[in-house]
Amino acid sequence: MAKTMQPQELIDSAVVDPTGNKLGKVGNVYLADATHQPEWITVKTGLFGTKESFVPLSGAHTDNDGVHVRVDKEAVSDAPRIDADGHLSMEESAQLYKHYGLPMPRTSPDGRMDDAAVSRGGTGRGKPGMDADAGRKDRDAERSMTRSEERLKVGTEQVETGHVRLRKYVVTEEQQVTVPVSHEEVRIEREPITKGSGGKAEIAEDETEVVLHAEKPVVGKETVEVERARLKTETVTEDQTISGKVRKEQFEVTDDDERKHRKS
Repeated sequence: MAKTMQPQELIDSAVVDPTGNKLGKVGNVYLADATHQPEWITVKTGLFGTKESFVPLSGAHTDNDGVHVRVDKEAVSDAPRIDADGHLSMEESAQLYKHYGLPMPRTSPDGRMDDAAVSRGGTGRGKPGMDADAGRKDRDAERSMTRSEERLKVGTEQVETGHVRLRKYVVTEEQQVTVPVSHEEVRIEREPITKGSGGKAEIAEDETEVVLHAEKPVVGKETVEVERARLKTETVTEDQTISGKVRKEQFEVTDDDERKHRKS
C-alpha cells in the first residue's frame, strides 16, 4: 500500500525508477516556496554515495521499498550537476525542469520563479504556524554551510605472496678414506750350528712351505640420519608509506563589490 509522502520520512529512503532499478538513497529534500511541499530530492550515487543528483518528485509515490519516481536511471545520471547546499536559483531550477521535460512553475507576483527550498533532515522552512524563534533558526541555518573533506582510510589485509616448498633429493659424490692394512712377508733367519749340537749331516734336496696372509680393504654402506629440517614462518613488520589524493572544501567569503570586480 502506498504511503503519504512526508519530507521527514524521505531522508535516506531508497529511490527506485519505473523499471525497478535502485538509483540510490535520498540525501536532501527540496520544498516548493509556494506550497512547502516536496518538489525535488537529491539522490546519493557513486562510490560511497559521494555524488548527488536532483530527481523530480512529480508523479512519484512512496512504498514499502522506497520512493518510486517517474524518471529512469539514465536521465538521473545525465542530470545537470548542481551543488545540493542551499536554495535553488532560478537558473538552476530552469536547467532541471528543461532536462526532465517538466513544465516550468508559475512565477510569483514579483516576477521570481517559485523555485525550491532545501530541507535537510526532512524539515521544511517558512511553514505556516512557525514561531519567530523557529523562523530565525531556519534563516540562520540557511546562512550556514558545512565544510567537508576526504581523508585516507588505511588498513591492512592478508594476501598470499608466494609458496615455499622443502624437498630432498639424492646426489652422488666420491669419497676417499685412508685405512691401514697389513700383510705378511718372508724373512730368512739364520743361526749357526755349534759342533756336536746337530745330528748327522746329509747332502740332499729338501723344501718347506709357509702360508702368507695379507689384509685388504672391504667397502660397505649403511644409511644413517644426519640432520632434520622443517619449515617455519615468522612475521616481520616493516613500515610502508601509502599516498593518495584527497579533496577538501574551503570557505571563501565575498561581497557584492568583489563579485562585480571579478565579472569585470
